[in-house]
Amino acid sequence: MIPEFGHFALILALCLALILATVPAWGAWRGNSVAMSLAPSLAVGILVFVGISFGCLAAAFLQDDFSVQLVASHSNTLLPPIYKFSAVWGNHEGSLVLWALILAFWTAAVALFSSQLPLLVLSRVLSVMGAISVGFLSFSLITSNPFARLLPGAPADGADLNPLLQDPGLIIHPPLLYMGYVGFSVAFAFAIAALLGGRLDASWARWSRPWTNTAWAFLTLGIMLGSWWAYYELGWGGWWFWDPVENASFMPWLAGTALVHSLAATEKRGLFKSWTVLLAIFAFSLSLLGTFLVRSGVLTSVHAFAVDPERGMFILVFLALVVGGSLTLYALRAPAVSSRVSFAWVSRESLLLCNNVVFLVAALTVLFGTMFPLIVDALGMGKVSVGPPYFNAVFVPLMALLVPVMGLGPVSRWKRDSLSRWRGELIIPTVVAVLCGITLPALHAPYNIWVALAVLLSSWLVLGLVKDFWERLRSASTTAGGLRRLTPGYCGMVIAHLGFAACVIGIVATSQYSVEHDLKMDPGDTREMAGYNFRFIEVAEVSGPNFVAQEARFEVTEDGVPVASMNPQKRRYLASGSVMTEAAIDAGLFRDLYVAMGEPVGDNGAWAMRLHYKPMVRWMWLGAILMAIGAFTAAADKRYRRQRKALPTADEAVLHGA
Repeated sequence: MIPEFGHFALILALCLALILATVPAWGAWRGNSVAMSLAPSLAVGILVFVGISFGCLAAAFLQDDFSVQLVASHSNTLLPPIYKFSAVWGNHEGSLVLWALILAFWTAAVALFSSQLPLLVLSRVLSVMGAISVGFLSFSLITSNPFARLLPGAPADGADLNPLLQDPGLIIHPPLLYMGYVGFSVAFAFAIAALLGGRLDASWARWSRPWTNTAWAFLTLGIMLGSWWAYYELGWGGWWFWDPVENASFMPWLAGTALVHSLAATEKRGLFKSWTVLLAIFAFSLSLLGTFLVRSGVLTSVHAFAVDPERGMFILVFLALVVGGSLTLYALRAPAVSSRVSFAWVSRESLLLCNNVVFLVAALTVLFGTMFPLIVDALGMGKVSVGPPYFNAVFVPLMALLVPVMGLGPVSRWKRDSLSRWRGELIIPTVVAVLCGITLPALHAPYNIWVALAVLLSSWLVLGLVKDFWERLRSASTTAGGLRRLTPGYCGMVIAHLGFAACVIGIVATSQYSVEHDLKMDPGDTREMAGYNFRFIEVAEVSGPNFVAQEARFEVTEDGVPVASMNPQKRRYLASGSVMTEAAIDAGLFRDLYVAMGEPVGDNGAWAMRLHYKPMVRWMWLGAILMAIGAFTAAADKRYRRQRKALPTADEAVLHGA
C-alpha cells in the first residue's frame, strides 16, 4: 500500500499545483486579495504532498520492495542502505520526484520567507512557480510513473544500482545540482511576475538577488562535486571532459553568473532592467534544456538517464511553452519599462556590462558546441563531434579577458569614474602582479608562459581585492558607521572573486604541469615520475559489502622517504557483474598522486597501470567552494529584505492595498 499512497500523494500535489498556478493569478488580475492569500498555503501543501510521495518511494527502496518496477530495476538486497536511499534518484523516474521535491521546497521557501513582499507580487511569483510544478508533476505522472508495479511476477532480487552511482559523491551531487537548476526558477518567476505587473524597478531586483545568489551557489557546488567525482571515480585522471551533460549544467551556471552581476546593476542603479529579465529567462531556459538533453535520448553520456522519445517530446513541448510564452511576454512588456539611466564608459556599470557580455558569449559558445552535433544529425548530414579542442580554443580566451574586468570592478565607482583614479588605485597591485607572473612560474622548470599569464592575472585580481578591502577596513575604523561598507554583499563578492582566482590557478597549473604515465608493471617494479618513486608490491583479493576486488599495493617514496601507501582497486559487483576502477589518490594542497589499475597483462601478475602527478588540482575545487561561500554570504545581506518605497506603477494602488 505504501507505493499506492505515494502515487496518490503525487496526484494531490499536482492538483494543488494546478490551483496555485491559476487561482492566485486570477486574484492578482482581478484584485481579489482572498484568492491571492491562498498562494502561500498552497505552496506549503505542495511541499507536504511531494515530500510524502518521495518518502514513500524511499521506503520502497529501503524495504527492498521489488514489486515496484523502479526498485527492481535499480536496487538489490546486497546494496548498502545508504546507496539504497540514493538509488531513489539514481534513475530517471526517481530523479524527477527529487526535482519536484526541490521545486516544491523552493516554492514553499519563497512563500514562507518573503513576508516583506507585497501580496500581489508574491501571488504572481508563486503562481508562476506553481505552473512550473504542474509541468514537472505531469511529466512524472504521465510518462514516468515511479510507482509502477510488477504484479504478478515480482522478482525475488533486484537488478542493482549502476556501480558508477555507488559512491558518496553521487549521494550529494544530484541534490546540490538540482538545488541550483531548480533555484533559477525563482529568479524566472520574479522576472515573469515583474513583467506581468509592468514593474521592473530596483525592488524587483532586490527581492530576487538573495534567491539567485543562493541558487547559483548550489549549482556551483553541484558542478564542483561532479568534477571531483569524475576525477577520482572514473579512473582517467581528468576533471572535465566537455561532455554534453556536463555542459548542460555549465550553461545555466554561465548565464546565472551574468544574471547575478546584472541584478547588482539593476538593484543599485536601475540599469539593464530589460536585460536582467532576459537573463533570468535565459538561465532557467538553459536549465530546462539540460533536462531535455539528459532525459530525451538525443545523446549518449555516462550521465544520461532516459532514452524514451516520448519523454523527450514532452519536455520539448514544455520547454517550448515556457520559453515561447516568457519571450512573448517579454516582447510585449519589456520595451515599455526599459532603463533610462545613463552612465559613463569609465564606470562600474560599463565593467558589469563587459562581464555580462563575456559570460553570455561563453554560454552561447558552449551551447553551440553542445547542440551542433545534434542539429547536424537531425538534418541527416551525418554524425560529427565537437570535443575539448573546440571548447578550449574558444572558452579559455574569454575567461582570460574576464579577469582584468573582475579586478577593476570592485575598485570602480558607480555612474562615473576616471582612468587616473583607476591608475592610482591599481598601480601597486599591477607592479606586484607582474613580478609574481615573472618569478613564481620560474620555481618550476621548464618555464611555462601560460602559467605565468595565469599567475599574473590571478595575482592582479587578488591584490586588487585585498587593497580595496584594506582601504574599506581602514575607512571603517576611522569613520563613524564605516563598518557598514563591509556588508555581507561586499564580503561575499570578495570571497567569490578570490575563489575564481584560485580556480584559474588550479586549472592552468594542472593542465600545463600534469604528468601521466601509462605502463606495464610487474610486482616488484619501481617507476619514477615527477620526483616520486612508485613501487608496485603485489595484488591482493579483497571484498566489500556487494563486490569483490583485486587491490594493488603501492609504496611511494620521495628521495628515499616514504610518502604514501596507495591501494587502487579493480572491483566486480556481485549482482550485475559490472567491473569498475577505483583509483587511489594521495591528496595534497599543492599536488595529487594518482594511481589507477588497467587490465592484467599476461599470466605472470603484470598489470597495466596509470600513474598521474597533478599539481594544484585541489585549488579548482577549493576555489569553487569559496565561490559558493561568497554567494551564500552575499545572500545573507539584510539589505535585500528591507522594504523600500517603490516607483509608482499601474498596480500601485493594489500593491499597497494588499
